[in-house]
Amino acid sequence: MLFVASFRFHNPLHFHLLLSHHHHPYSSKLHTNMATPPRRSNFASKSLPLRRLRADSGAVLAQDEMGDLTEAEINSIVPPHPIYKIVMTGGPCGGKTTCLERLSNYLRERGFEVITCPEAFTLMVSNGMPFSYLGAVSGMPTIVQDTVMDIQIGLEDGFERLLRARGKPGVLLCDRGLMDGAAYMTDEEWDKLIKKRDVDSVSELREGRYNAVYHMVTAAEGAEPFYTLENNAVRTESAEEARKLDHLTRKAWVGHPNLKIFDNSTSFEKKLQRVVEEMSRLVGLPHCLERVTTKFLVRGEPDLDQFPEDVAYQIFEVEKAYVHHERRHKQENVTQEYSFIRKRSMINKAGDEYGTVYGFTSVQKTSDGQVIETKRIITKREYYSLFHSRDAGRHVVNQKRISFIWNTQSFTVHVYKKPVDDVCILHAQKSGGDEVEIPPFLNVERLITDSEEDEKYGSYNISLKTS
Repeated sequence: MLFVASFRFHNPLHFHLLLSHHHHPYSSKLHTNMATPPRRSNFASKSLPLRRLRADSGAVLAQDEMGDLTEAEINSIVPPHPIYKIVMTGGPCGGKTTCLERLSNYLRERGFEVITCPEAFTLMVSNGMPFSYLGAVSGMPTIVQDTVMDIQIGLEDGFERLLRARGKPGVLLCDRGLMDGAAYMTDEEWDKLIKKRDVDSVSELREGRYNAVYHMVTAAEGAEPFYTLENNAVRTESAEEARKLDHLTRKAWVGHPNLKIFDNSTSFEKKLQRVVEEMSRLVGLPHCLERVTTKFLVRGEPDLDQFPEDVAYQIFEVEKAYVHHERRHKQENVTQEYSFIRKRSMINKAGDEYGTVYGFTSVQKTSDGQVIETKRIITKREYYSLFHSRDAGRHVVNQKRISFIWNTQSFTVHVYKKPVDDVCILHAQKSGGDEVEIPPFLNVERLITDSEEDEKYGSYNISLKTS
């Protein structure tokens, strides 16, 4: 991270990429004591009306509370269709802008309402803030970053509110995300900033806010002849600087469970198509992705001391419980349906838990072999309400997960703790090509080859009580 400080402020144009900050309302904490003025909000939704806060906390409004509300107000509280929030990020000249346009058109043509949330820093610069502000006064870069957060959060909250009120399936495409800022600050600067903003854990800014993160690798890594500065007036990075920025941006997002990295192992058109396919899978549209994740058996829990110094990782404790599923829509081609809830807590270097995010996932398996997952972020209250009514025929599954990026590939090691403690699985995601390069610092036994074996080592099978 020290590298960032060495060149970022020497050339203030690099700062424009630190952008964007997006909020997921379900992760907000409530100020219940209104007699005392609340501290400054790190999420704008803290200042929303109590009615909205109550809805975001998972409560159901009483009928008499809804009598005076318009259809749009009711939709904004209890949206009748899902709203997906996606971050598009990556290094310079990775194709992010082109991809945003492609996704917008693709989704609109298939019935989704789509809004693109712009980069806050670009808005600031295009409306009169000169780059010289960054070096004008001591400490100015942190103030600028803090302001970027405020603007971006406001933009996201407003756009998300509009999508919810519209009452149709919607997608908010965020041009960069809040965690991008960590790539342009030292660890100490970043920690100081999020502490100032009353953020308990980066989980709130990462998986607590976004359904997915799509990282477009810079052309300077794998497609060097196509790396150019001509199509962006504020881009000044050399190819080497672009590669370093790309690496730091990837590192900032390590730990998000749906981080997808799109490298340059294919043509640019194919790269865009891979993003479209991932988006289709996420929102439930037909797609051609036959297998999203490749899995391997690992001989025991990895030794973190063997990880190279330049490989950043995040550790999580995961609790997964299966819940009774009531099938609402009978579909002839659906052969299996189930749902589960997940509690995902970050673990720091001292082994302490310091940030938790809760989620709900429903799964459908079709007769033609497709797996359709629908995910949403839920509150702690919703989680424990569902937990107490979980499927008594299944164990609660506990895992330790280690997420990291190596060689532009995203990996997560699942170390089972309960109800078994002798299973360790490597999940590998690679956006281009069929082969996965195995990290040499892991003791991988073999590839999990077929669907029957895949199910054997999956949580759904492991959770089933045998007696």
